[in-house]
Amino acid sequence: MKKIITTDKAPTPLGPYNQAVLSGNTLYISGQIAINPETNELVLDDITSETLQVMRNLNAVLEAANYTFNDVVKSSIFISNMDDFAAINDVYGNFFDDTTAPARETVQVARLPKHVNVEISMIAVK
Repeated sequence: MKKIITTDKAPTPLGPYNQAVLSGNTLYISGQIAINPETNELVLDDITSETLQVMRNLNAVLEAANYTFNDVVKSSIFISNMDDFAAINDVYGNFFDDTTAPARETVQVARLPKHVNVEISMIAVK
């Protein structure tokens, strides 16, 4: 059985999908981009602030399901420019302990929704 997870502390989905789906003890979080849910505006000042907003959005979804970053077992990071990898990694790394960080891939893609520079999805398990 699946349970749909939603919160107004993260952006409303841009299409026919949900912020997250809980199936058993596994939480599947849809890709988040840097939309500030309070203003519905993109945060594109620089790659650091953009990534920070993405991580805040992911945190809001995790919290809505009573999960934390410690429960994350897998992340997928999609970026528009591999030259931003180090800056994205610095922000992302602040949310995890190096010894228990999740599995992850980072992939450069041709284009992301709303022409953002980074999108991150996660899977968490309790």
